[in-house]
Amino acid sequence: MAYSYSEVEGKRAHDPLAVGIAVKSAKCIWVAGPIIVGAGPSGLAAAACLKQRGVPSVILERSNCIASLWKNRTYDRLRLHLPKQFCELPLMPFPKNFPTYPTKQQFVAYLDTYVSRFDLKPVFGTTVVSAEFDPICRFWRVKTSSGTKCLDFEYTSRWLIVATGENAEAFLPKLEGMDDFRGPVLHTSEYKSGDMFCGKRVLVVGCGNSGMEVCLDLCNHNAQPSLVVRDSVHILPQEMLGRSTFGLSMCFLKWFPAHIVDRLLLLVSHFMIGDTAKYGLIRPKLGPLQLKNKTGKTPVLDVGTLSHIKSGKIKVFRGIKRVRHDSVEFVDEKEEKFDAIILATGYRSNVPSWLMDTDMFSKEDGFPKEQFPHTWKGKDGLYAIGFNKRGLLGASMDAWRIAEDIELMWKAETKRFTDLTRAVA
Repeated sequence: MAYSYSEVEGKRAHDPLAVGIAVKSAKCIWVAGPIIVGAGPSGLAAAACLKQRGVPSVILERSNCIASLWKNRTYDRLRLHLPKQFCELPLMPFPKNFPTYPTKQQFVAYLDTYVSRFDLKPVFGTTVVSAEFDPICRFWRVKTSSGTKCLDFEYTSRWLIVATGENAEAFLPKLEGMDDFRGPVLHTSEYKSGDMFCGKRVLVVGCGNSGMEVCLDLCNHNAQPSLVVRDSVHILPQEMLGRSTFGLSMCFLKWFPAHIVDRLLLLVSHFMIGDTAKYGLIRPKLGPLQLKNKTGKTPVLDVGTLSHIKSGKIKVFRGIKRVRHDSVEFVDEKEEKFDAIILATGYRSNVPSWLMDTDMFSKEDGFPKEQFPHTWKGKDGLYAIGFNKRGLLGASMDAWRIAEDIELMWKAETKRFTDLTRAVA
């Protein structure tokens, strides 16, 4: 529920939450409920949970569609890495006919249905330039731009929900000599399929789930991929003992502490896939669950890439020393020729670039300073969803908490203003 200047003037006597609001110009829009920045899965989940509790909201989205990362910046063969029951948004499960690990296309269709089911209407093509809390009026002022000055607005609300997520901007590392490389250099956000690299020597930089899966896709399209593994990494089978590794971990955690579960996972993993260090994939000293809890670094769930590494079809290199015109020199002094480089180097938060004067988010990495489970709520009506490094399951948890918290204030404010209106009448 959002009001322009003229609408607020007309509703001032009828809408208790509009009483006493001074709108400075026709380009200032008062939002009775929360402002949600971002129309990805996190923003949609927050809006749906709020609506289910009777609280309206406005979603601001810089792109021209929902879930732009999923629709425009992911590769074709992508599937959810976790079983669907751990990835569904609040209030709407996946269709029963969906496979255990839905495809990218199926997940996008699920999100489109979610928007229709809850009648969510994001404001597209609206980039948040800045958001700042006004301590005098006790409101959040969110300035936006659409690319033309005539369509720039300032949205004002008591609550601000940051839903731009952990993957707002592609992270591009600075590699010495990169500008001199003659072949294509692209981030995985630009990669769609390996068909354009058939017969090519391709270096994939980064050994997360995306880097491993891109290597597999390249193999399936008869390319010659190599993988740069800059850090230690945990690689686990996607399924163990007939169940998903993630689901099995969650089950074990009900009975045992994380370090015990880590030992069980690594024992079964060693039995199933062997010693990954033999192939240049050195495990961290800290177990996969403990490492995830401490740093947010997710273990790689193997979907077939490891067998190609073992066979030598995918070469593994440590780190890059420098890039040359048609080759790459590695830290161990080895040098190989390549036709293309794909950067599977992940994403970063962009919150510090637009959220002003707040102690909730770190200016260095754009994540909440507090650790899970305290990442979702800040001061002065500021909330964050999708920043707890626990994927879609974590975003759903945040959505429930935020909606419940705001509902209490919403009802209290509504009652207070209703009582005030009755007293004046």
